[in-house]
Amino acid sequence: MTETVKKLMNDYPAVRWAALILIALMMFFGYMFVDVMSPLQSMLETQRGWNSTVFGTYAASEYILNVCGFLILAGIILDKMGIRFTGILSASLMFGGALIKYVGISEWFQTTAMCEWLNSWWVAVPGSAKMASLGFMIFGCGCEMAGTTVSKSIAKWFKGKEMALAMGVEMAIARVGVFAIFSISPMIAAKMGNIQAPVAFCTVLLLIGLINYIIFSVMDTKFDKQLAAADVASEEESSDEEFHLSDLKQILASRSFWVVALLCVLYYSAIFPFQRYGANMLQCNLDGISPQAAAEIFRWFPIGAAVITPFLGYFLDKKGKGATMLIFGALLLIVCHLVFAFVLPATHSKLLAYSTIVILGISFALVPAALWPSVPKIIDEKILGSAYCLIFWVQNIGLCFVPVLIGSVLAAVNANNPAVIAAQAANAEFVPYDYTIPLVIFAGFGVLALVIALYLKALDKKRGLGLELPNIQD
Repeated sequence: MTETVKKLMNDYPAVRWAALILIALMMFFGYMFVDVMSPLQSMLETQRGWNSTVFGTYAASEYILNVCGFLILAGIILDKMGIRFTGILSASLMFGGALIKYVGISEWFQTTAMCEWLNSWWVAVPGSAKMASLGFMIFGCGCEMAGTTVSKSIAKWFKGKEMALAMGVEMAIARVGVFAIFSISPMIAAKMGNIQAPVAFCTVLLLIGLINYIIFSVMDTKFDKQLAAADVASEEESSDEEFHLSDLKQILASRSFWVVALLCVLYYSAIFPFQRYGANMLQCNLDGISPQAAAEIFRWFPIGAAVITPFLGYFLDKKGKGATMLIFGALLLIVCHLVFAFVLPATHSKLLAYSTIVILGISFALVPAALWPSVPKIIDEKILGSAYCLIFWVQNIGLCFVPVLIGSVLAAVNANNPAVIAAQAANAEFVPYDYTIPLVIFAGFGVLALVIALYLKALDKKRGLGLELPNIQD
């Protein structure tokens, strides 16, 4: 029977890389939507009355349902139902949540009875922010589920092949989405004169991403038929390797899993929440440049990651040194946030801002490029989806609370700032916040991540986890 299929679909480089592009584009559009309103913080403050605390609450809403347990459920769905069902479900949730968010921030919604009712309770948060947060919550469920599904899909299609390179390319493509939206969003908003136009644009792209994943699912169905014909156990059809809830104990009892999860939550807590405030921080620390000018600088953050991540993936496949990369990535993170906190406000140097943003992007390449391909080395394949989802769940706990923390700290430390008080009283388009303390908090997360990375390398040396070994064995 095994001679019936001499070559599987993923044995052809063009086919497996085409499959990767289809799923990577879904994440590309997802990453665009995540940050579509990040460069528009000042417009949201003037057009919708969102202050820094409201914006932080909105940013945190992406992760609330995931923290409440959806991501654990997503891992079970992934391991029970497979990558095709879960991927289509996650893409559908992203699109549906995007539609709700668009409704919430649209001008016509502000005059509806629904908006008036939303304004009547928890008055500190406008009705537009409540509706947008609901959509962002639903979108966040789909986006995080999609992230784990994509990781497991790549692990399946690139098993024994260029897995780290493939994950690196996928991450690079997705992060170019951040560059694209920081370039496009302020431009569309300025041209159309409103904040809902860029949200509508990205919502249409998410629909295209859903179509892409459906096409990938057709390919994956054929791939599973080949695996069955070749008598190779497939993820979608194997019964003897079926996932059971009791298998979660194996993950939760693993010290290596918890070390990786803690490293993940600490590092990403200094990255993704920072993306929400990064453009506004540059406005404030570069002496009041325009939102569009700040976005044009910040958009280069993911480019450093996008350019270097595939090369790091190739290096990991050939040479290894994954644990060492995690350490260097954490070090760069700490340095960059301290530069933003103390050096940039003193110099107002755009060159320094550009270079620090790119270096932070390189840090953002080092850590994820080494982190995600390491998970299959410590977790069995049949529970890999649940392992990724549990890591994402721990990560989402930080990502849920950190934006609220930063927004609250930003409001508290600027409560008696004369420049801020004067700008708010005049309803000015630009409010000159002091970002020093929030940036020190981000650097503190980096210090803790560095400690965990050092411990993980020591644990790898003691237990032989293979984190420093290449993925492709000669």
